Amino acid sequence: MSLVLVVGMKAQEGKEDDLVAALRELADASRQEPGCEHYIPTQHAENPRSFLLYEQYVDKDALDAHAASEHFQRIAVGTFPELLDGPRERTFYETLS
Repeated sequence: MSLVLVVGMKAQEGKEDDLVAALRELADASRQEPGCEHYIPTQHAENPRSFLLYEQYVDKDALDAHAASEHFQRIAVGTFPELLDGPRERTFYETLS
């Protein structure tokens, strides 16, 4: 059983491209983490300010390691606040098999 985190976020108007760049950088680094199974950033097809991030980890320890990583702290904690319109919405799931 894996741990899944789905994160919804909305870019400030005019900051969409900056958020895309930050998400791509974060995804590239996160995919290299040993406990990361999937890290997939998406952008809404009709509302370019709306983003969804699908993350899947082998367990909670892997998610905790991700949250403590240099790239997460620098990008998600350091950069996202100046790009987002409101807080990130986080929902946790567990895979069924």
